[in-house]
Amino acid sequence: MEKIVGVKFKEGGKVYYFSHGEEEYQKGQGVIVETARGLEYAIVVIPYAEIAPEKLVAPLKPVVRKANRKDEEIVKRNEAKKPDAEKIFLEKVAKFNLPMKLIDCEYTFDGTKVVFYFSSEGRVDFRELVKELSSVFRLRIELRQVGIRDEIRMLGGIAPCGRECCCSSCMPDIKKVSIKMAKNQGLSLNPGKISGLCGRLMCCLSYENDYYAEVYKRMPKVGGEVTTPEGTGIAVNVDMLKQTAKVRIETKDGLIYRDYAVADLKFRRAAREEKEEPLDPELKKLQD
Repeated sequence: MEKIVGVKFKEGGKVYYFSHGEEEYQKGQGVIVETARGLEYAIVVIPYAEIAPEKLVAPLKPVVRKANRKDEEIVKRNEAKKPDAEKIFLEKVAKFNLPMKLIDCEYTFDGTKVVFYFSSEGRVDFRELVKELSSVFRLRIELRQVGIRDEIRMLGGIAPCGRECCCSSCMPDIKKVSIKMAKNQGLSLNPGKISGLCGRLMCCLSYENDYYAEVYKRMPKVGGEVTTPEGTGIAVNVDMLKQTAKVRIETKDGLIYRDYAVADLKFRRAAREEKEEPLDPELKKLQD
């Protein structure tokens, strides 16, 4: 097992692993690590853990050192320069009339480069903007376009459930979600009820999808014919957690509705094999 320490470079960002070494770390402690763009300041989020080597994608680099007072001062100075940098960026964007929404900016730890994160509905030709910014800052300039999901992860916010958005609080990597997950869970396909602040499918649909996908195979189709101990009827509703189905049975005295455990029902399993139907345009937007 590999001993690792997990760090984040940005609030709500992805967790990166580094070799633990002989040092002891505390959660929330600043450290200096070596990355592809040089030395960077990061915050410890996993002080110690052991991971199987096959789960690591590359040889781990060691933590260079714990952050000292001088390092912390550099980080504070870089943070203090952000408001002016953002103001200049917005002025230049307006000058060139570019459809860009500024999300965030950051100075690299060594102060040699400024990175601006922005969102836009399409591709943007920002070559002239980069030249202008380079002449103003006298530093290397990097512009990164982010998607709507990444935008919410960076900005944060309160989700429809009343808690902080998963992507910016407890989900290091944004997971792929689909309309099929909502169908498996028997949720209403009303876009307003299954979409998050980003206007896309809620990330939490993926949390229990394995369970629902498995149970879904064992449930009768709503509207399908089932055989109960009291006769043949039509499944009108299913409860995925209790694994029960409400069945409408027509008798000589009228209609009756009864709840049955799925284990007590008989129905054609082949009827569960549904063809993928074209999605409604509004629903398709949610998973794009």
